[in-house]
Amino acid sequence: MSVCTTEEQKAQIIAAVDSLAAQATELALNIHANPELSFEEVNSAAALIAPLRAAGFEIEEDLGGLPTAFRATYDSGKPGPVIALLAEYDALVNLGHACGHNLIGTASVTAALALKQVSQLLTGRLEVIGTPAEEEGGGKIILSDKGIFDDADAVMMFHPRDKTMVVRGGLACVDAVFKFYGKAAHAASAPQNGISALDAVIHTFNGINALRQLFTDDVRVHGIITDGGSATNIVPAYSEAKFLMRADTVKGLTVVKQKVFDAARGASLMTGARLEIEEGLTYAERNNNLTLAGFFQQNLEAMGVEVVPPPLKGGIGSSDIGNVSQITAAIHPYIRIGDVLPHTPEFAVAAGSDAGLQGMLQAAKALAMTALDLCQDDTKLRAVREEFSNWQLKQ
Repeated sequence: MSVCTTEEQKAQIIAAVDSLAAQATELALNIHANPELSFEEVNSAAALIAPLRAAGFEIEEDLGGLPTAFRATYDSGKPGPVIALLAEYDALVNLGHACGHNLIGTASVTAALALKQVSQLLTGRLEVIGTPAEEEGGGKIILSDKGIFDDADAVMMFHPRDKTMVVRGGLACVDAVFKFYGKAAHAASAPQNGISALDAVIHTFNGINALRQLFTDDVRVHGIITDGGSATNIVPAYSEAKFLMRADTVKGLTVVKQKVFDAARGASLMTGARLEIEEGLTYAERNNNLTLAGFFQQNLEAMGVEVVPPPLKGGIGSSDIGNVSQITAAIHPYIRIGDVLPHTPEFAVAAGSDAGLQGMLQAAKALAMTALDLCQDDTKLRAVREEFSNWQLKQ
């Protein structure tokens, strides 16, 4: 095995991605034009699987019991690392691909196809893991709990953004639905006979707002009323609100969640409305493998792509990649596709633009070259694994 990856070998990777550019563009635009919501990504998953199957990857569908999850595997037959490239492909309600998942999934598939073209350079096993429901449902959390990432030495993906950054944090988060059951009554002639479930929801919001001055700076709590009653002249017998809670760590999130739940319980006691709480999956904070991110940055910069440092404070959300990063070495770098921010109509447009497609191809090249680094250089692979092992010892 060569000590380091040569420029010639990486030039082969770049050429391979370039040869796939037209196919990748068609795939990304097809998914962009036909957005599918979490756990409903039947056509998007099939579109990503098709070129991998055609290239000879072994395909597992219904991965981890999720109908729209998959794993495509190429085994080199030589000893080496297990490297997983993650694909996302779910869209946002009413906004389509305003988080650019059409680009994420296509970049990982294109990187894998490029590596298959230079398979003589590979060692170990290469996987593309299709992870549905990042936006709503935590597909990677479910797959993590099923052990899907346990064998991976390194996990990589990219995310489009307004800046190119190889390291960015991610908050722990959890959502919850508060369901209040009251008693209907005529709001004018017999209000005394009613129990207002809507009042319970409103008191919940007021209670949470009273807590905000006591939260630490990392905490975010935001919610919506999903059911406020059916008519103004009827005391609402049922009302419902959904909240999302975030904090720097799962440990800190546990404290926040307890306070928010207690606010809802207090609202239930105040109004007499019965409360049911449906808690979602917990998204863990992100553990960035800085060594692996450094290799990714070197490959970007070798292509002339400028990488900027992340902001020192704020401006971060949450993703189920955090749960994967608790299991193995993982990175979630960002590639600039324009002056747009995720979860906006403008970002959805950018995800189908020339700039978006260019960023996707840059990402595919960097992903493939970084995977090659780990296959070709045992020293780099050990450094990545040692960083993760040292992190685990501190937990």
